[in-house]
Amino acid sequence: MDYDSVADELYALRPEEFTAARASAMATARTAGDRELAERIRALRRPSLAAWVSNLLVRSSPGEVEPLLRLGEGLRQAHQDLDGAQLRELSRRQHALIRALSLQARQLAKEAGHPIGESVQREVENTLHAVLADPEAARAWAGGRLTRPLSAAVGFPVVAEGAPPRRPASAPARPGRKGSEQQRRRLDRAREDAEAAERELRELRVEAETAGRAAAEAKRQVDSAQQRVEELAGELERARSDHQQARFAERGARERARTADRRAREAGRKAAAAAAHLERLTSSDV
Repeated sequence: MDYDSVADELYALRPEEFTAARASAMATARTAGDRELAERIRALRRPSLAAWVSNLLVRSSPGEVEPLLRLGEGLRQAHQDLDGAQLRELSRRQHALIRALSLQARQLAKEAGHPIGESVQREVENTLHAVLADPEAARAWAGGRLTRPLSAAVGFPVVAEGAPPRRPASAPARPGRKGSEQQRRRLDRAREDAEAAERELRELRVEAETAGRAAAEAKRQVDSAQQRVEELAGELERARSDHQQARFAERGARERARTADRRAREAGRKAAAAAAHLERLTSSDV
């Protein structure tokens, strides 16, 4: 039992399961005599719903983590020296990717039993914006142990149509040809990462739609089977009732047969006695 494995297990749980599981892990650590570990576990905070959804995205879609982190690195490096058209293109890709990831996170939350509303989804999107803009936020998100949604300490400025890119006041002079070549390579890499992330998201959407259709068909089959079970249960109940009535009828018929047999025997005895009496009377008259 170690801290990282315990923390990973706790932050993989649904929010309502966190507190009880943390208490259990603390008790286990104390029983093992590791009070320091127990105290570190006690310090772990239960995640908010938006933080849990953000962690769920990291854990359920690990393939999305690295492309987004690389895109953030490329954007942070390339943003200082790109022209307006390039910035607008990357900004468009950035917002499309974040929106797609937030929708994916919303679907994952629904499948995990925690549908979220627009306000929580906006917090998830703000977290993803922070991941792109802030390397510290990126590292925290990738760890999958957020307790609260993130907000970017710094952001990417919006570039208006036809406007030149803004630079920090302390930015160095425009680099020479070698620097421009490096920036172009960074831009190309950022574009490739964004395109790869978008392709993967499209594939995941197709998979999600396919899985959704399969789930709907499975539900239809379950409903049909449940209906058949209910019909068979009704038939079984009717058969049991008929069987019970038949048993009652059988017992009644047997009782009537026994009664008739007893009466027939009595009648036979009476008939024999009468015949014997008649024979005696006839004999005495002779």
